[in-house]
Order: sequence, then C-alpha cells, then structure tokens
Amino acid sequence: MDIVIKLSQFLLSLSLLIILHELGHFIPAKMFKTRVEKFYLFFDVKFSLLKKKIGETEYGIGWLPLGGYVKISGMIDESMDKEQMALPPQPWEFRSKPAWQRLIIMLGGVTVNFILAFIIYIGMAFAYGDTFVKNEDIKDGYAFEHPAMLKAGFKTGDKIISIDGQKVENFDSDLNMNIVMAKNIVVERNGSQQTITMPTDFVDQLSKHEKGLLVSFRMPFAISGVEEDSPNTALQAKDLVLSLNGQPIRYFDEAEPILKQNKGKTIPAKVLRDQKETNVNVIINKEGKLGVSVGSLGLASLEKLGYYKVSTKNYSFLESIPVGIQKGKDQLVGYGKQLKMIFNPETKAYKQVGGFKAIFDIFPNTWSWEVFWNITALLSIMLGVMNLLPIPALDGGHVMFLLYEIVSGKKPSDKFLENAQMVGFVLLISLLLFANGNDIYKAVIGK
Repeated sequence: MDIVIKLSQFLLSLSLLIILHELGHFIPAKMFKTRVEKFYLFFDVKFSLLKKKIGETEYGIGWLPLGGYVKISGMIDESMDKEQMALPPQPWEFRSKPAWQRLIIMLGGVTVNFILAFIIYIGMAFAYGDTFVKNEDIKDGYAFEHPAMLKAGFKTGDKIISIDGQKVENFDSDLNMNIVMAKNIVVERNGSQQTITMPTDFVDQLSKHEKGLLVSFRMPFAISGVEEDSPNTALQAKDLVLSLNGQPIRYFDEAEPILKQNKGKTIPAKVLRDQKETNVNVIINKEGKLGVSVGSLGLASLEKLGYYKVSTKNYSFLESIPVGIQKGKDQLVGYGKQLKMIFNPETKAYKQVGGFKAIFDIFPNTWSWEVFWNITALLSIMLGVMNLLPIPALDGGHVMFLLYEIVSGKKPSDKFLENAQMVGFVLLISLLLFANGNDIYKAVIGK
C-alpha cells in the first residue's frame, strides 16, 4: 500500500507539471493563431494509450512517462518533421510568425512553471501558515549526529548563528538545505562564536552515509519501549529520564557519557511517569546500555514539557501573497545555487544527480497534501530552470536562437536549426542516461 501511495503522488505531481507546462506553450500558440497538431501527456512512441482529435489538435496520453509535448506546425522540434519543413511556409505555422510571438510561445512553458510554484507557495502560506521555533529560543544548541557534520567540525550543543553571513532567525525546514549549500557557518559554542568553513566536497561526503537530518532539536531521554531481555523492568514506555546517578539529564546526549562511565553497574535514576517524578534503580549492561529504545517527541510534546517554544503564524489571503512570493524566490535562488554546485567539479555534487527514481524517492509513503504541494512547487521550479538551460531541444535553446534573431535581425537557417536540434537531443539523452544511471548505480552497487 505504501508504494501505491508513493507512486500515486509521483504520477499526479508529474502529470500536473507536464500538462500545465505544455499549456504554457499551447495557449499563446492558439492566441497567435498557430496550429497545434498534438497535445500529449507522456510520449506516444509508436502508439498512445488514449487519443482524441478535437478540431485541429489531437489530445492524448502516451505510454512513455518521460515528459510530454505539444507539436506546433512549422516548428523544428523533437519530431524532426523535415517533410513539413520542406514545404512553403503557411500563415498558421510557427515559422511564419514574428520573432516576438515565437519567443512568447517558447517562454510560455517555463513561465507557467514559475507562476505555478509561486501560486502553490501562496496557497500553502494561506492554508497552513508557518510553524517554527525561533533561533533565539534554542537555549542549549542543536543536535548534530550526522557523520559528515561531525567531520566538518560541528558538535552537539552548538547553536547556529548565521549561514554565509545571513542571520538564522528560525529553525525550520529550510535550515538543512541551507547548510548543504553553505560555505561558512558561524556557531556559538560555550558562550563564544566561531566560524566553521564547510568542506568543498560536502555534498559528496553526505552521499557516503545514510540519509538523515544534518541538524535537529536536542531530544529528551524519552523511552519508547523496553526490550524483552532487558533487566530494567522498573522502566516503562513513555518514561522520561530526568537524572542518572544523581546527575540531571535534560537531553539524551547528556546521558550517554554517564552510561559509559557506569558500565555493568546499578545506579539510581529519576523518571517522569504520568506527570509524577519516580525514583528507580537501573542496571547498565557491559555495552553501556539500558536495554531500552529511545523515541523522538513531536514539537507539541516538547513545548508541553518546556523544552522549546513553538511559534505559529497564520496569514490572511493578502498577507500570504508576499510570504509565498518570498518563499518562491528563496527556493529559486536555492536551486540556482544547487546547479552551480553540480557544474563545479570540485564539489563532486554531480555524483548525486538523480533521475526519475530520485524524484520518486522524494515523495513520502503516507499521503500529506501539505508535503505533496511543497514537493510539487519545488519540482515546478526545477522544471522551469532546467528548461531554460541554453541547450537546443529545450525551451532555453529555442529562446537562445530567437534572441539572436531579434538582436541581429538574421534568422538561423532551417538546416542549422535541424542540426542544433539533433545535437541538443543527443546531449539531452546523455544527461538523462547519466542521471538515471546514477540512480541505478546507487541501487545496485551502493553509494
């Protein structure tokens, strides 16, 4: 059932993005009285799953879910319809339209992608608001457990002050991604500030370990269960350990050194059980363990216990507009930084470029509209940026030649455009094979 939910979200998001992107080309083409021969979700190589002709346009669903397309008459595209291009230009064809109209048609897809992302972020701000913990309320620093973060020089208890000169106001979902792309991070440790310079190949280092949060809240020692063979029958699930051997315990990381120091011993402990403090004796085994599993608490429980103050901000519709626009701008800038890292060989970030499996893995196994729309908005930005790359066969390639035509007053020959389209198509297939090859390599051989 989990795989069905995950696959449903993946296909729904992908289909929505493809259809709206192609509508971005379709609508201005029809506005400028340009004939659109086909409008397809997915590719119909050899055959299509569904198709119906309405007016001059055939609408359909292909069997190959690698994207979608609109076939515009008189346009040199992936169809490489040389027979049509050999005939005299017709008034309804793309090649007969003024350059500015052709430019608008080609920019329509990415424009819709960016507008869609901003609309989603505005809608999410209005529907869900923001839930966060102010950085100033993090009194005892953050938890750092990821090996790559520890290797970079972070320690549990460090409080992040700024990232690349930008002050950290809140602990929210963007903090981990900002760390990935950071060059310098200022932390407060033991009352003084110090700067940690992030490794150039930090992204590559992350890939060598299991996925996990780079920074998280410090959690209390909350027992989620007691193992069957554990000698500590005095402990119960939902107990909160408050002290060990007379030493106060506020966070789980504070318990670990005490447990190691008392291997094989029985020591007194104090736990919070049903809102009452209870004294018990606990037995520590030779590995420095109690034979219990430790659970994480949600923000609501942490706030109730007095660990963190959770701030919630709701927005009116008008207030949500600038909030959503800012969120979209931040994500757009962030993705631009990611691309810059990928094209920089020193970062080795190109090793982490993924294909359809990587996108599929982003979606959770449980259905959440908030998560779905957040991922869809991000993918819309990614699709828009990728399509703007100046590669023939992508929208950006067509835009590049149209801008040349508008500036120089000279239109590239059809033969040149055909050759450029072929080169771009080969380059695009190579990038597709590389990205999906990375997915296969990771799945079969490992990281």
